[in-house]
Amino acid sequence: MPSTTVPVGSSVGLHARPAAVIAARAAELGSDITLAVEGEEPVDAGSALMIMTLGAEQGTEVTVEGDDEAHVTEIAELVRTDLDA
Repeated sequence: MPSTTVPVGSSVGLHARPAAVIAARAAELGSDITLAVEGEEPVDAGSALMIMTLGAEQGTEVTVEGDDEAHVTEIAELVRTDLDA
């Protein structure tokens, strides 16, 4: 299963707005994609609420994993981007 690890780019971490943007795009893609921080269980990237439970702050390494490599890459780029800018 394709996966990649990227740092959180948003200055507020993966909180309300960034989580909503990521979840909306993951849901549109329609494939199984998860996000995880080290030592924690992966969460569904299609759920903003679940993304926020990660508690990932700016710079935290997040592993993005899924069935489709292109979708994993796209979601990873959103995680890496400052979505609050």
